[in-house]
Amino acid sequence: MSTAHVPGFRHIHAGKVRDIYEVAADPTLLVMVASDRVSAFDWVLPTEIPDKGRVLTQMSLWWFERLADLVPNHVVVPGAPEGAPPEWHGRSIVCRRLAMFPVECVARGYLTGSGFADYKSTGQVCGVRLPGGLLEGSRLPRPIFTPSTKAPLGEHDANITMAEVTELVGAPVAGEVADLTLEVYRRGAATAREAGILVADTKLEFGRDPATGATVLADEVLTPDSSRFWPVEAWHPGSAPPSYDKQFVRDWLTSPASGWDRASGEPPPPLPSKIVKKTRDRYAAVFERLTGRLLDTGSG
Repeated sequence: MSTAHVPGFRHIHAGKVRDIYEVAADPTLLVMVASDRVSAFDWVLPTEIPDKGRVLTQMSLWWFERLADLVPNHVVVPGAPEGAPPEWHGRSIVCRRLAMFPVECVARGYLTGSGFADYKSTGQVCGVRLPGGLLEGSRLPRPIFTPSTKAPLGEHDANITMAEVTELVGAPVAGEVADLTLEVYRRGAATAREAGILVADTKLEFGRDPATGATVLADEVLTPDSSRFWPVEAWHPGSAPPSYDKQFVRDWLTSPASGWDRASGEPPPPLPSKIVKKTRDRYAAVFERLTGRLLDTGSG
């Protein structure tokens, strides 16, 4: 998706997936546009996944509505602004400009990914000691807050402890975002389970509203990019179930079929059409299974 000049908006940031524009008439407002780009292993891949940005935007809006009583969010207009180009429709929102906290707020209800790797080597995740004998995919006794750094594009997030979060943002904010992260996770996990989906873990971002001083939920929430979604019927301790997210892409990239050596420093190859289709289908399937809605693919 192009980031060419759009009258009335100034492009100020390009992330792995999202492009951020400032509203020229009111710099306190931003437009967040979710592209179809997909990242893996700290690379933005050369192949896009059709409708991925629409899934992320529409699913985030669905969740923001259902979490509004727990924490305010940054949404001002749940859609494209007036004067937006057609390709923004269904994949953009107008939001308040926030002072973002420099922490990725992660909640885990199941042991997998980097958390499982840390547990195997130390018995802990982000300084939280866990019982012995847990397996890949084990349900944790209770959800835990396992924050990480917010790495620049091309660099890797690193798990950190609550003490390190306190050093970054101060004790009051650290305690608040930890509590909010776990509240959002519990609500999200309970809601998703009703649709037959387990939320293994999720990553959230928060910021401070300069106008009110409130802590605000921002960016995306409980999407296939920011969460691991597992089908309830496929889960059992001892392995990670097939997931409704880009794990399918990661698995192909690390398979012999891709021909890519992750350690080489060379960028990943383009994705084959069958991998693109299966990944797109997974994103659409979890959206529709969770929300009970058909994905609005629009015309842009």
